[in-house]
Amino acid sequence: MDVHSIRAPVIQDRQALEEFADALTDRAPEVERDVARLKKNPGDRELIADLFRAIHNIKGDASLCKFELGVVIAHPIETMMSRFREGEIPFSDLLAEMILLAVDRLELATDALLARKSLENLHLLALVEGLEKLSLAPSQDVDSCCAELIETVTGFSSVIGDISSRAPRLGKPSSEHAGNDLQFFRSLAQQLENRSPLFKGRTMRILRLALETNKAGGNIVDPGQLEAAVYLHDVGMMLISEAVWLKVGKMTAEDKLLLRNHPGFAAGLLQRIPGWEAAAEMVAQHHEMPDGAGYPKELRDKEICPGAKILAIVDAFEAVMLKHIHRGKNRSVLRAIAEINACDRQFAPEWIAPFNIVIRRTVEA
Repeated sequence: MDVHSIRAPVIQDRQALEEFADALTDRAPEVERDVARLKKNPGDRELIADLFRAIHNIKGDASLCKFELGVVIAHPIETMMSRFREGEIPFSDLLAEMILLAVDRLELATDALLARKSLENLHLLALVEGLEKLSLAPSQDVDSCCAELIETVTGFSSVIGDISSRAPRLGKPSSEHAGNDLQFFRSLAQQLENRSPLFKGRTMRILRLALETNKAGGNIVDPGQLEAAVYLHDVGMMLISEAVWLKVGKMTAEDKLLLRNHPGFAAGLLQRIPGWEAAAEMVAQHHEMPDGAGYPKELRDKEICPGAKILAIVDAFEAVMLKHIHRGKNRSVLRAIAEINACDRQFAPEWIAPFNIVIRRTVEA
């Protein structure tokens, strides 16, 4: 496969690519589950065979659908699994992370091609070249090759800890009235968290990242208004059927249309409480995108307020962490950060850099 066709693959048969995407949606959870199980029981021959089969099937699906990029990503992983099956290399945490990252990238590339979006930020050439090198690496070099490739593709160290769910240090409210409002908003956010055990701690994780990203970017957004926006940005979900927003698996077009209502519900609440106009604007706009592809008003870059841009990034990060929870485990922090950066055109570039600074500080800490 030539360099150009890796960086910018041409869709030869759109229907075939859609069939591959559907198959990958089914195959990827198998890989996720098998990797998680193998990390606990690396000597289980049945699990080894299951993971090898899952990767082989992805490669076969790609070949059948004439999607060469899928073949060149899956083939070296299949080679590594064959070597592991024969006892030539160990199944380490780093190898597991690399396999999952490669499958993530294949999913992102497939989705981007179907949406006619750029693949530039996915670093596919580096991924393919690195996987080929890794598949042939001596046993003693496998972990170091994995660590090097993970950092090359994602821009981050291969070891990243969890994001704290503890409440961050908050500034003093501007008034007793504001403090009472924030306490009420926080209680509503807690009600949302209580709707699903998957949401435990999400409010404080998002709040911590939002406030620290704002600080890293020069504190140009009022922290109190940003705090209120974090608490209420998803409260509108509770006015939509849980069958939609707690749905496991792929959403229908109708589901997505219903979800587009949730920013307006929460923003409407804030607009009716004096003093929270800025927070209302952030909530209303937190699903808008710089290129105008967001909702509900398809605003463009300068039309979107800075607080909404921050909230969009940290909310998406949390969503990526949870979006494949039905596969049996949360995504690692590393893979979530990698996806946010790979899709950075979806977000305001002036806030991606401060967000990355915050993440790097978290790693160093």
